[in-house]
Amino acid sequence: MRDRLVFLLAGLALGAAALFWYEASTAPPPEPRTITPRGELSPSEETVIALFEATQGSVVSITTRAEMFDPFSRRRQVVPRGSGSGFLWDDAGHVVTNNHVIEGASGAQVRLADGQVVPARLVGRDPSHDLAVLRIDPDGPLPPPIPLGESAGIRVGQTVLAIGNPFGLDWTLTTGVVSALDREIDGQNGQTITGLIQTDAAINPGNSGGPLIDSAGRLIGVNTAILSPSGSSAGIGLAVPVDVVNRVVPQLIATGRYRPPVLGVVHDERVNALARRQGIEGVLVLGVEPGTPASTAGLRPATADRAGRITPGDVIVGLDDRAIGGSADLAQALDRHRPGDTVKLRVRRNGAERVVEITLASG
Repeated sequence: MRDRLVFLLAGLALGAAALFWYEASTAPPPEPRTITPRGELSPSEETVIALFEATQGSVVSITTRAEMFDPFSRRRQVVPRGSGSGFLWDDAGHVVTNNHVIEGASGAQVRLADGQVVPARLVGRDPSHDLAVLRIDPDGPLPPPIPLGESAGIRVGQTVLAIGNPFGLDWTLTTGVVSALDREIDGQNGQTITGLIQTDAAINPGNSGGPLIDSAGRLIGVNTAILSPSGSSAGIGLAVPVDVVNRVVPQLIATGRYRPPVLGVVHDERVNALARRQGIEGVLVLGVEPGTPASTAGLRPATADRAGRITPGDVIVGLDDRAIGGSADLAQALDRHRPGDTVKLRVRRNGAERVVEITLASG
């Protein structure tokens, strides 16, 4: 009786399985869900797409290599060092990037948007602004350079786009706004980089050297750094403004180095800070270098007699239309000019303010 029950149950199970297989094999295939038509892209989306498509060909990927000594083989070996971004500056094959992208490298390669990989040679670099220029000679014509904008009229809140190669993900586009202006950071070589544009467009390792573009498709900055405890984007990216780039890069192409405009005054921010505690705002002139514009203009430094009594000298309180409250303000104001420019320097001497015209020299 028990065996018959087992056979009966087994037969029922087989029959159910066969019925299920038959129904499954004869059932109509499942229908995919109906697709909802997208419709037209919004005007703002169309604008961003058009800007990216017009610009991406001018953006390049940069990989660097370094020579290292292998103690086991006792030979020098070439090893990969890092990567970054850059963009075409002109039709002659000059590529702008960050100094820290190529610093310490023994060689570099540039990959164009069409996939062509070409060697690059260093033309010049400027650590004080974290800028460098490479030169490439690819096969065939180059894409047109990105149209040049200006950073003097940038306003907080305007739309910006960043294109680069974060984490090796080539030709990545991120968007955001200008979050703030006139930021400063300490560069990798210890020099303070001033006047930077702050943006919340996502900038990550590998974006360095890539372009920051406005909504008209013009270059307004070179992405240079992020402020982040993790090393990834935290919504605070920084870019060198294009007005600075347009002063530095032509000099790098012509001479291989950047010669900043100089006044020829000696000053120290620690002394300025002490003076501010006594209500004295500005840059105290501690010394005037002979044969410099400051010397020619008759600026007076502070002096001390044999007894150690100090006679205050001139205090620089303005340059053209910019107020000068300290050494960083003076450096940033000078950085807006070229050697040979004539500026109006406002100085306070013996309590009275006067304006002195000075023609800047080359540093």
